Amino acid sequence: MNVVRSTSKLRLLTTAAPLGLLAMIATPAAAQTAPATAPVAADDQAAPAASDTPDIVVTGTLFSTKGLTTTPSPVTVLTAETLDKAGITNVSDAVRSISADGAGSIGNGFSSGFSAGGSAVSLRNLGVSSTVTLIDGQRSANFPLNDDGHNNYVDLNSIPMVNVASVQVLKDGASSLYGADAIGGVVNIITRKTVNGVEGGIDGGVSERGDLPKYRARLLAGFGDYNTQGFNIYIGADYDRSGLVTNDSLGFPFNTTDLRAIGGTDNNRGDDTLTSASPNAVVTRTTQTDLNNPLAGSVANATTPAIFNSLTPLANCPYGTFSENNATRVGSACAHDLQKEYQIFLPKQERYDFVGRASFRLGSSIEGYLSGSYSRNRVDITNAPYPIRQTQAFGGSPATATSAPGIVLPVWICPSGVNCADPATAGRTLNPNNPYAAAFAATPAAGAARLYYSFGDIPNGTKRINTVYRITGGLKGSIGDNWNWNINSAYSRDNLDLTRYGAFNLAGLVKAINTGAYNFVDPSLNSQAVRDMVAPTIAAKSDSTEFTVDATVSGKLMTLSGGDLQLAVGGQFRREELNNRSINPNLDLPGVSTAQAFGKRSVWAGYFELDAPVLSILDIQVSGRYDHYSTGIGRFSPKVGVKFEPVKGVALRGTYSEGFRAPTFAESDPRSSFSGFVGYTPNAAFIAAHAGNAGYSANYALGRGFVGNPNIQPEISRSFTAGAIIDPVPWLTFTADYFRVKKSNLIITGPLVADAINAYYSVANQTFASAAAASAAGCAKVAAIGAGYSCNVVDGADPSNLNSLPRLLVVNAPYVNSAYLVISGLEFSLDARIPISDGVRFESRLDVQETLQYDLHPTGSAVQKYAGTVGPEDLSSGGGTPRWRGNWQNSLVAGPFSLTATTYYISRIKAVAADQASSVNGDISCNAAIYKVAGQPVEKFCYVKKFIYTDLNLGAKVSDQFSFSLTVGNVFGARAPTFANVAYIGQTNYLASWHAAGLIGRTFKAGATFKF
Repeated sequence: MNVVRSTSKLRLLTTAAPLGLLAMIATPAAAQTAPATAPVAADDQAAPAASDTPDIVVTGTLFSTKGLTTTPSPVTVLTAETLDKAGITNVSDAVRSISADGAGSIGNGFSSGFSAGGSAVSLRNLGVSSTVTLIDGQRSANFPLNDDGHNNYVDLNSIPMVNVASVQVLKDGASSLYGADAIGGVVNIITRKTVNGVEGGIDGGVSERGDLPKYRARLLAGFGDYNTQGFNIYIGADYDRSGLVTNDSLGFPFNTTDLRAIGGTDNNRGDDTLTSASPNAVVTRTTQTDLNNPLAGSVANATTPAIFNSLTPLANCPYGTFSENNATRVGSACAHDLQKEYQIFLPKQERYDFVGRASFRLGSSIEGYLSGSYSRNRVDITNAPYPIRQTQAFGGSPATATSAPGIVLPVWICPSGVNCADPATAGRTLNPNNPYAAAFAATPAAGAARLYYSFGDIPNGTKRINTVYRITGGLKGSIGDNWNWNINSAYSRDNLDLTRYGAFNLAGLVKAINTGAYNFVDPSLNSQAVRDMVAPTIAAKSDSTEFTVDATVSGKLMTLSGGDLQLAVGGQFRREELNNRSINPNLDLPGVSTAQAFGKRSVWAGYFELDAPVLSILDIQVSGRYDHYSTGIGRFSPKVGVKFEPVKGVALRGTYSEGFRAPTFAESDPRSSFSGFVGYTPNAAFIAAHAGNAGYSANYALGRGFVGNPNIQPEISRSFTAGAIIDPVPWLTFTADYFRVKKSNLIITGPLVADAINAYYSVANQTFASAAAASAAGCAKVAAIGAGYSCNVVDGADPSNLNSLPRLLVVNAPYVNSAYLVISGLEFSLDARIPISDGVRFESRLDVQETLQYDLHPTGSAVQKYAGTVGPEDLSSGGGTPRWRGNWQNSLVAGPFSLTATTYYISRIKAVAADQASSVNGDISCNAAIYKVAGQPVEKFCYVKKFIYTDLNLGAKVSDQFSFSLTVGNVFGARAPTFANVAYIGQTNYLASWHAAGLIGRTFKAGATFKF
């Protein structure tokens, strides 16, 4: 392929971006995906800005003279101009808009899960920890919080947008050049090299409902003509703010879990049953085995049916009342719809950053640069009031814990909090919060009030401030006429300040209940001191650092018939460190994440690349890299790429590569751990052993803790791509590629957790001298399961059965290597640049990916198939794996005006997930759908419908100094499809990863830019 012809083609590409209105209207059902992006067609390299140095940066090769049209691997480029015309104002939306971003990606404003507040890309559905994000070819510090408790990634929100020149996305295995984690591919953020003069812009917008206000201001200023003076210095700043969007503003069915209007069921928590926690307390009478311990209540109700009483006078209910009268429960309470009242769709977010760079020449053959950046991203996440769990996992310190299902309000309270069971205790008074207190003053054990409540007077949520400092520098030069050298170094630090408020402290709550300090009848009367005692604000500071030194030498070895035989060799040293401090280190905040991770390591690497154009129609590239970790890991990653052009305008290409993902610190350092809690009912032998205290043997929240395993090995991959580039005329390029990735040795949480729990309870029918002896025997059984399995926390003795086996509260399991997955798919791109007349042209670009296969092969279990489903649902940020994702961008450019439309497409998704219990043995038929309604056909709620929406942008250049733009997002007001699942990762009947535009609705934004 003629490189000169390709370069001119690229320059034409970057002069304007996407869609004409006529083409958009003529083809309304074309492709679509999430956030607006206008990817330049795969394999097209954007021409550098006029003020920038002429170096061509190509991700995926060490040779700066290579163009994207000559590389065997598919690469997508998003230019700054393209992003502006698509209305994109941050790196997160830019990167996640490409069709290759798939299952497990973390969207901007993600507000649930382990790493809420961060944003990341998951190329080819392989996960955020299998995609490498670079800035000018250098790594940056990872976000300190791991997604799903163990996957690390670079937070896209931490990358300044103000000086981004382009975003290059290599959609292929790339460990042979970039090392660990590049299994899915590489995202490389290319920044401006020079700036002359002053340039900037402002824009702002709002949704048609009046929410989601967005504002952005940016400024760059630089001086020095690099070509004539040999230096350039610039500085810049960026400010971006977006407002809160509540679920209530989204409208039905995204603001409620009452789906009766569309044939579903009413699953409102706090509105469908008296036993749901809500901001107005409800109680039922039960018994209390220890009058000094509110955790010693029974789950058994005193009457059948249970009689419930509202502590709030029904006349004072803010949203009216509801009643129940059936064989199970009788009573009335305040009505609530917590989704409408509290749930948020997008949090309030504020970002600002500063950048600077100095580029200079040292003599005729040496160039250098020094750059730095600072970014600050604040995310405020609010949640529904924190509920008092009816099944407590912890009852105090691990050594003295005595917990039982349910929290009760005792008949008697003591200001001193000491021995309320003794009638002689001074100051003992009847509990004003317990409506049964007067009637059971003489028999207080029978008059406990079991509590159903969430702290409506205490705001619940988190404040996350993430600051990233980054400094890089480098020198490059030439040796003779044929060889070049390059040395770069980068240091970055990511500091996260996480403040958690609204979650109750168990010891503080017990004290507040025993002393009567907290007013459950009218919480508005509680003092701030009491609220702080019950739910103190907790802060944790976490950080990660990355230091890299990288050096390469490249040059010409000889001339072959097809061109120069080139060789590049390099070496790299990298130092990584993570301190992710738990927000719940003492396990005294029930239900709050216990995740923590620590570690440090050094990595030495050597790598090479050989480019051999053996014929004018055949180019072969070979690369390889060896990485050695101070933790003992050593891996060699090879790659071979071939491009064959048998006839002009038709080229075939293919690659084979091997790669690896290094264990994260959360997976490998024994100091790292996290616990998740799920309901568990002990076996019949345990229940029998605790006769007389049904509360102790009832269903409770059992913690599964996963601990770093120092013997864990890397995940390994083998990737294959094959495709074609067809560009028969200068204005048309079409690419089609097939890819297949097999990732083996998967790092997973210990698969024998259930066996370990069963082993502990297997001794429940034995006789012991004490509870301590019983727990020791049970824990020995757990340890026998294998290395890394152990009892973490065991409950205190059952007061009614002191010699019986105590409950297991948290069991530890290691990370292990097991199973493999296979992902395959097709990628297509079309780039048409059609001149119509002088000053008028039409451009059309298409970027589409089809996921053919996403199959997980667990050891000893049935294959779990995820393609086209909402699986894998175990991903905390999961939105499923749509089979088709794409965007189609068309642009009509006429002189100073451009009209651009970008249409996004997400195919329908089956509402099943093979990794969920409802999909037994990997069954992903509609019969295994996550959400079903009795009496309704299973197909009714089995599919999440396809989603199509279009963004429209009008740009006008009024002079060389000023231009204006108007963007209408989701111009046709497309509505997001309903996903009727009440418990899916905190999302109310929607999939935020793919359908956000349809939840927000039509948006409007206006902007202006200037340059002097």
